[in-house]
Order: sequence, then C-alpha cells, then structure tokens
Amino acid sequence: MAQPSTDQVWDWLDAVPDPEIPVISVVDLGIVRDVAWAGETLTVTVTPTYSGCPATSVIAMDIETALRDHGVRQLELKTQISPAWTTDWLSAKGREKLEEYGIAPPNPAGGPKHCPRCGSALLEKVSQFGSTPCKAHWRCTDCLEPFDYFKCI
Repeated sequence: MAQPSTDQVWDWLDAVPDPEIPVISVVDLGIVRDVAWAGETLTVTVTPTYSGCPATSVIAMDIETALRDHGVRQLELKTQISPAWTTDWLSAKGREKLEEYGIAPPNPAGGPKHCPRCGSALLEKVSQFGSTPCKAHWRCTDCLEPFDYFKCI
C-alpha cells in the first residue's frame, strides 16, 4: 500500500469525533495541530483543550484506531501543550455544528450571542459550569430552554 498523503490523513482525522461533543471532529475542534511523515512513521501532533482534560486519552486512542484502520502501521502521537489550545482554533464548520447541536459557540466578547435553539438574544447565565469544564450553563428567557455555552479559552 502506498503511503497516504497528509491531506488524506487530515480527511481521515476529520471523521474522528470529539468524545465529549460527538458532532464535531477533533480537526474541527482544532486540537490536531500537525500531521507529518518522517520516513515510514506518521506523526500526529495533538494539543488538548486543557491539561486536565479527561478525554485526552480517549481522543488519542480514537485517533490511533482510525489511522490504523486506514492502514497506518507506524504512528507516533505527540502531545504539544505549548502554545496552549484556544477556542480561536475551532473551525468555522465546527462552530456551526456546535450551534446546530444546541451548544452556543464561543464568543470573544463574552457569553453567547443568542440562543442556539430559538435565536433570541435574551439570555441569562445559570452557572459558570456546564456539562463539561469547558462549558457554562445558560438559559434563554424567551423559549426558556437551557443550553451549554462553549467558554472562550
């Protein structure tokens, strides 16, 4: 089997879902930082969303499984913590998928712009802590639906 191109590897990784938010891929989340071949070994560099992220080992296993399923035999997964991950690394496609799923995407101005369910801008913060450490819990005062907001980091 011929060595796949890095573009092909990126496409494969774009199909690996984030275990905490399965509607976005690890590529859309922006945690896959680099894909490179060094001879016969493929190196995939990953930056966790934060150093204590409980999903880090699951993400590494899912990446390895996906690539091995595509025939990659020699693989190195490299964790890179500097520069630290930021929500700026989320792709536009990832932000759209978050909102479609009912999670308000990060907003550098602070807090969600509108309710991901009905679009209203009448919102209130319920708690700084949501379903995972990277999210806060908000509620729309129009439709009264609660939702997660992906915090800016």
